[in-house]
Amino acid sequence: MSMSSKLYDLMDWAEIEAITYSEENHPKRLLGSRPEGNSTLIAAYFPGADGVSIRADRARKDVPMELADEAGYYAVLLKKKHPFHYVFKVHYPDGREVTVEDPYAFPRVITERQEIQFTSGIAENLWEFMGSHRMQVDGVEGVHFAVWAPNAMRVSVVGDFNDWDGRIHMMERLDKSGIYELFIPGVKDGDLYKYEIKAKNGTVTLKADPMAFESELRPDSASVVRSIGGFAWSDISWVKERKKRQNSNAPMAVYEMNLGAFAPKKEDGSYANCREIAAPLAKYLLDMGYTHVELMPVMEHPFDGTFGYQTLGYYAFTKRFGSPEDFAWFVNYMHEKKIGVILDWCPSNFPEDEYGLVDFDGSCLYESEDPNRSFHPQWGTRTFDFTKPEVRSFLMSSAIFWAETYHIDGIRADGIASALYLDYGRENRPWSPNIYGGKEYLEAIDFFRSTNKALHRHCPDVISIAEDNSGWPGVTNPVEEEGLGFDYKWNESWRDSFLDYIHYDPIIRTHHYGQLCFSMVYAYAEKYMLPMTHDVFTRGQETFFGRLPGAWDDRLSAFRASMAFFFTHPGKKILSQGLDMGDPEEWDENKSINFDLVKNVDNQRMHNVVRDLIHLYKEKPALHELAHEENGFEWINCVSANENILVYLRKTAKKEDTLLVLVNFENIPRKEFRIGVPFAGKYKEIFNSDSEKYGGFDFRNHRILKSEELKWDGRDNSVCVKVPPLGVSIFEVE
Repeated sequence: MSMSSKLYDLMDWAEIEAITYSEENHPKRLLGSRPEGNSTLIAAYFPGADGVSIRADRARKDVPMELADEAGYYAVLLKKKHPFHYVFKVHYPDGREVTVEDPYAFPRVITERQEIQFTSGIAENLWEFMGSHRMQVDGVEGVHFAVWAPNAMRVSVVGDFNDWDGRIHMMERLDKSGIYELFIPGVKDGDLYKYEIKAKNGTVTLKADPMAFESELRPDSASVVRSIGGFAWSDISWVKERKKRQNSNAPMAVYEMNLGAFAPKKEDGSYANCREIAAPLAKYLLDMGYTHVELMPVMEHPFDGTFGYQTLGYYAFTKRFGSPEDFAWFVNYMHEKKIGVILDWCPSNFPEDEYGLVDFDGSCLYESEDPNRSFHPQWGTRTFDFTKPEVRSFLMSSAIFWAETYHIDGIRADGIASALYLDYGRENRPWSPNIYGGKEYLEAIDFFRSTNKALHRHCPDVISIAEDNSGWPGVTNPVEEEGLGFDYKWNESWRDSFLDYIHYDPIIRTHHYGQLCFSMVYAYAEKYMLPMTHDVFTRGQETFFGRLPGAWDDRLSAFRASMAFFFTHPGKKILSQGLDMGDPEEWDENKSINFDLVKNVDNQRMHNVVRDLIHLYKEKPALHELAHEENGFEWINCVSANENILVYLRKTAKKEDTLLVLVNFENIPRKEFRIGVPFAGKYKEIFNSDSEKYGGFDFRNHRILKSEELKWDGRDNSVCVKVPPLGVSIFEVE
């Protein structure tokens, strides 16, 4: 029997058609090598080739392969016992001869344990085995690719290395998980790639890698093979101190910003590299006294106008601002300057760009099949399906990834209410209840709990912050107490109430006085951060300074008083870019922060008062210690609605740390206003927002005030003070 006859009998012709029609999800059954007695059958698929031969290890000559199917399917039976190493020599009609390793000759890389963890929703290190990774397998250098696409008919890796031809590198499906994987020899760092996915209905799409560490600069969307983890960190002293810098008693003054806003765009429209802005940003933060910078999402996203909040690359630092190594350098630099870095992270929804997560494998994979859950009408995005354990593994791992890989100090989960409630944003629209008929998204609740536990297990000193505007109970309670396990929560109710109050004319504020006081009713229900952040000052909503009513001088006074109230109210602090200098114009993605504003006298003074308040907040223990405990605050007067005056104490366990704060949101000065004091003694004014140096009328208490044994405000002792118009005075006990 001739060799051709033997080969013919060994061919599975029906299955070979799956190869030639690019519909095979188990190509290793038909490609690569397998034993046939004491011989070895080797098959390969090289569409467009003129001929293929094999050179086996220690062989003296090449052995031609036979063309079994004219589409490019080649086979040969070698009288050599399996296994052994070999290479293909591929000849093309243009005269090229290319020597290549057989990608189907290598064993699987992903373990069954990893598959089980992934499909159980408990994979906490997904980035270590999914996506693209340079490695050596059986002594051969190459890149291992892995992607989850369980409902695809076929998945191929396409890229620079195979002329984007989906027939060349069809991936092997792992049936327990629906993960496709393939090790491709010769692929190198910097190579572009995507996954070509053939759906069961025959539709073929190109998808970026959800697990890629780098992507092309938008509008291009290919993923980039990139090795990470080789950066030489020098922030060990910061990491050792991080726990005490971020605990509940530590001062945290956070500067919220978009990386693209700190420096003007270049002439070609590109943003500055994050390395370029690191030094001037750190200098600015240190001068102002900020302890942390919070970055709007730096994960890869398609449209600048979303500020990053419609993420597609959950593991990729956006190319807008540099490479993964550039970002590691940026974080390391911040840490060397003793500045923490917090990242915004979007686990609730994703955009519908075709190359992204939407309909990923021809089915609703990352989103729900239920149209009442899959689409978010408020934002025009898809929402993640938390009922799928694989989706939970994908998102949970991404949070841990940024903390472990880039030494991030905190993760701020954006818009968690849209994940916690099945009816969120669906007013007058249909929504699908949970199994008990309720609106709570039970699997999302479990996801946030599991993610916080995993994050704190991997990185105990990294904080997690929730942005939740729904009033969900126990957001910062421990998981063991049925909480969600976050460290802090934005107090958006305080912000919204205060912004509503302050926009009224002072004469009208009397009728809204309760909005000033109400926050203390629930102030200790959670561990709060007070957010004066971009989400309420952009998109036509007016800046903070733009909302202040009245004559110019009154607006300046109200700004100073508002900032003083902000920094003396319990809770950690977050200020949005530009707000600290009273920028009257809202920021958008096409312009940078207008630092020239501080050349104006009024803006310089607003800038100065914020700087002084940040330093005061950090220096005075009463303003940050016990901020999350009831005994750190005490009302003196919360009933002077007609005067729009508040008086309260900020305290620590030490009597001598006590601060007395007087707030007046009416534009009327009062020469003799009596207030009760906590104990007899001398009271010295250490801050007055109406000081001349801030542009005020200098209606201050220049002299030390001695208390009198005159009962007032329910206290045995009191003092008579001067109350600045639209101003705040802070006193300490001598």
